[in-house]
Amino acid sequence: MNPEPASSDDNIMFTGLIEEVGQIVSTVRRGHIIDITIEAHTVLDDLAVGDSIAISGACLTVTAAGQNVFTVQAVEETLRRTTLGTMKRGTPVNLERALKVGDRLGGHLVQGHVDGTGRIVSLRKIGENMLITITIEHDIECFVVEKGSITVDGISLTVTFVKNGEFGVSVIPHTLAATTLGNARIGEMVNLETDILAKYIEKLIHKKDVLTMGKLKELGY
Repeated sequence: MNPEPASSDDNIMFTGLIEEVGQIVSTVRRGHIIDITIEAHTVLDDLAVGDSIAISGACLTVTAAGQNVFTVQAVEETLRRTTLGTMKRGTPVNLERALKVGDRLGGHLVQGHVDGTGRIVSLRKIGENMLITITIEHDIECFVVEKGSITVDGISLTVTFVKNGEFGVSVIPHTLAATTLGNARIGEMVNLETDILAKYIEKLIHKKDVLTMGKLKELGY
């Protein structure tokens, strides 16, 4: 049931707290690979070739870094599972460098492994917050629960509801101002990564000799 996600390194972790919004400068296809060059500032402080960085939620490897720009490569699997293949010059992207040992974890543990994409179906202002409703593929809906965590275009958010193939997230003004969600539009596609803990629990439940629903209840879950 758990799909194979798009990723570049199983050992890299992120928090889902966006450091800055960059802008795509160019995309160049070379066979089954696309070189994506991005203009940025904050993340370039200590970014080096070989480092991992999340581009709107997808963990990619830096292949070149210069003054105010860096380049990453996206392979066919990543292009298939994410929105990166449709991005073009001028597209804004959320950027987050990989966690370092000792860093504070302010969001939730994010792998940068995009499970699939969803489509924004509604944007509703509730007070100062924005309630965003997004479709979710059947294969990964089981990993999304109310009050649980999910990553939308690399942003760590809390799920407000899950119903009929859709889920909602309530986005505060700071997040709207500091990420691409501030310019979100109905019909737009976004990258989704579900909570890694939910994936492990689901896998254990289906190994009857290891863990059952009854056993989980006994343990207080």
